[in-house]
Parts: sequence; structure tokens; C-alpha cells
Amino acid sequence: MFPRALNRAVLPALAAFAVISGFSPAAAEGIPLAPGHRLVSHYEGGPATAAPLPGQAPPQHPFMAPNGRSGMHSDASGSATSPWSGPLGRKPEVTSEKIAALGGECATATFDSAGRLVTVCGTFSGFEVKLLEPRTLAPLAQYRLPQRSSTVRAISTLDLSKIFKDTSGGAYFYLDNEDRAVLADSRQHILRLSHAQGPDGTWRFKADDDWDLTGQVPHDCADWTNLRPTGTCDPVTSVMPDWNGRIWWVTRQGRVGTVDPATSRIRSIRLSGEEIQNSFSVAEDGVSIVTDHALYSFRADADGTPVAQWRQTYDRGTGTKPGSVNQGSGTTPDLFGDGYVAITDNADDRMNVLVYKRGTEVPEGQRLVCRVPVFAAGASTTDNSLITWGNSIVVENNYGYENITSLVLGKSVVGGASRIDVRADGSSCDTVWQSAVRSPSVVPKLSTGNGLLYFYEKEPNIWGIDAWYLTAVDFRTGERRWRRLTGTGPLYDNNWAPITLGPDGTAYVGVFNGIVAVRDGG
Repeated sequence: MFPRALNRAVLPALAAFAVISGFSPAAAEGIPLAPGHRLVSHYEGGPATAAPLPGQAPPQHPFMAPNGRSGMHSDASGSATSPWSGPLGRKPEVTSEKIAALGGECATATFDSAGRLVTVCGTFSGFEVKLLEPRTLAPLAQYRLPQRSSTVRAISTLDLSKIFKDTSGGAYFYLDNEDRAVLADSRQHILRLSHAQGPDGTWRFKADDDWDLTGQVPHDCADWTNLRPTGTCDPVTSVMPDWNGRIWWVTRQGRVGTVDPATSRIRSIRLSGEEIQNSFSVAEDGVSIVTDHALYSFRADADGTPVAQWRQTYDRGTGTKPGSVNQGSGTTPDLFGDGYVAITDNADDRMNVLVYKRGTEVPEGQRLVCRVPVFAAGASTTDNSLITWGNSIVVENNYGYENITSLVLGKSVVGGASRIDVRADGSSCDTVWQSAVRSPSVVPKLSTGNGLLYFYEKEPNIWGIDAWYLTAVDFRTGERRWRRLTGTGPLYDNNWAPITLGPDGTAYVGVFNGIVAVRDGG
């Protein structure tokens, strides 16, 4: 997911952050450290030895950038894995880039064919698509997106929860097979942006395509000339291509649609009474979408209209938990193993990891492979993607994290992560290990090139110091191998942004004030 869930207390809290974090409106290269960074450990553990994982990588999507480079969840299957090695913990070095005076979080990060970062960064003045140099994080080009309706409403009503409950506006995007960023902006348009270097050496973004969805999507949205709209505004949450190159899109209010890039023909349906706040995943056998009521597999008919191949309801509980954006699954579906799809539910006491068979020929009532309860009773939820490799699933616990005010003054979450494996015969699932790692809200990643899982961790601190760490955990055993301090204070809170492993071995983390990079030293 993406930044969300602040309340009316946030405005004074942000003012306080400006004081305790030491930042001012003046531009700065790095993200400032809050007081206390000299009083906490900067590095713990020891360097790991790369132990590549056996197994087959997710299928390479023909219309997306290579696996590991293409989007928030790494590939079309949503595996959250990268084929190369992340940092091993050898004298790890930290650099950062401050994007804005306030805010600036860079969530989804992708990599073009030359290794440059293409990312979308959210500021209080609007979202920007940015091209960054991967080593220095210096901005090379930017493309400003229209301001989101939620930002206008938040500023005009002094209620920032409207911003941080909004996953639309380009937070989810993908990089295609021609290095173009494809996203839906807050005007309900799908853009396809290329970037190129001009004769003068400067880089620029250019909109190659612009598809207007407003004929299919209600769009009476707030802007500075329409502060109190009386109609309906339905933001577009995410976009992904299918195996034929057709671009699929989903909206918060349950619309599922397609755009044919060759003809610009747009088709859509609505899942009445259901909400979509997550991204979705794609395989040759269909498009997997989870709403706050059910998991679906879709295909497109001859004219591009979405058709549900099957629908599977799950336990959505009786309310929204602290650490969830709505009353439903917080996961993007993971397509993995021998025709499986995995999500989590929102069961009241303990959240469950659910694994289903995704074939269209599966008889009614026989789709569920296993339901595995995870984490402690009354303290169990996640609003982030699972990690899948082979027949294995890794899930983290986000219970208790709601916004950047949740963990100030040394507070943390109950935390926890767990690995679950589907049995070889597909008869059920087993818990392999459980870890106490406290990763409040990050989308974690797995390097199949070295066998390490990467989390963004924060421990409780009796002195009130808010110290954030990139933490490496052994995929095979669940043992924490090392962790490196990235920074102190709320500006280093990742606030639902992911870890992204770069092809050069760097781990990038979107944080509230910009982006952080951790790489092995010399």
C-alpha cells in the first residue's frame, strides 16, 4: 500500500516533527537526522555469505520491464523477489535524498535498462514522477502529476486523513518493456511516459499516450475551483497489463476496466458494493484482483470487457483493524508455485494466510488449499504484499501502525514475520519459522540471489529515540543476520512504502521525506 491513515492531530504533529527532526523549508541534499542518532547502535550482526535460492523465477511478463525492475511488487506475479543480490551487510553505507520540505516519500521504484531509478514521489504540493541517478540519488528529470482530490480536500478541511487513506494518483505504476512508466493520475487518465536525454544533456519525461477514463469513471472530484463537489469521485487505484498488452485498471469503488493501447477502446464493469485499495497481479491464465469482499480471477472478452472467471469470498471480519486501510484483505494477490494464489483475510481474532488453486477447472468448494492463522490473538493484520518463492510464503505483521504519528517517541508495533510452505503434494500448508522482527509498515523484499529477506525495522526505545533500520533475515531459518541504521526521527518512517532491491545490489527505501539507499561498502 501507500501512505494513509492520518487524523486531525497530524497538523500539529507535523509542526512538531519540523522541530524535533531539525528540518526547515530550505532545500537539502540528505534527509536530516533527529536527535539521538549518536545514542543508538548503527550496525548489529555480521556480514552474510550469499546463498542463492534454488527454484524457478516468476514468468517474465512480455509487456513489462524485467522481473525485479518493473513495479512495487517486483513482477507481474507480485512475488516481491529480486533475482540479484541485495546488500550482504559488509560495512553498509547509507545515503539519502530529501525530496521536499515536507513529505516527499518515493514509494514505487523501478529501474530502466541503464539502471536509473524511475519513481513517483508524493509531496503535499502534488505527486511527481522522477528519474534519479542510482548512486547519488540526484534528480535527473521530473514530471508533475495533477494534484489529487484528497490533497485539496485535506488542506481545505484541515483533515489530513483524506490524503493518507488515498492509494490513487500514481502510487502504483509499472515500467513497461520499453522503459515507459504507465500510471493513472488523479484526473482518471492513464498516462504512458517515456524519458530521454536531449542534445543538451538534460533528461526529460514526455507523455507518449494519454487515455481518458472519465467516460467510464465518475469524476466530480475536488480541485481548487471545485472545493465541495456534490457528485461522485472514484479514484483509479492501479494499472497493469495482461499477457496480450491490454492495460487493466481498477478503482476504489470497485470498477474493473481495460484499455486497448492499439485502438484506445475502453471497457469496464463495476463490482457493486466492493472496494479495491490494493494493486493486482497478472499471469497468462488471468488477472487476479482482491476487493474488500472477495478474490477474483478475470479475463477479457473479445471487445475487452472484463469477465470474472471465478470469485472466492473470504472472512472480512467485522471492522477495520489498526494497521489496515479497510475492512478486507490488505494484500495484492501473489501468483506462485503450481497454480496457486495467496492473500490474507481480515478475520477478527487472528488473520489467516489463504492459499487457493487458481485454475478455472477447480470444482466449487475445492479451491482452498489451506488457511493458516498467523501472529498473536487480537494483534494480527497486514496491509502489505506477501513474498512468494517456490511453494513458500512470507508474511509480516503491521498491527498497530496507522500513520507517522503512531511510532513517535520510541514506540513500536508488536511486529512479527512468518514463513509458510505449501506441502509438495498440495494437501495443506505448514509454518516453517516465526520471527520477532518488528517491521511496522514496509513492503518487504527477498533477494533470491543471496537468500536474504529485507525488512524495515523499528524497536521500542525507552529514551524516546525513533531509530529505523534496514534488517536482513535469513529466508531459510528466519534468523536476523544484520541490521543497519538508516536514520532517526519520523522523516525516516517509511509510512507504507516498499523496500526495492536495485540491480547494482543497493536496497532503496521510500521514507516520509524522500528516499534512502543502503549498499555494501568497500
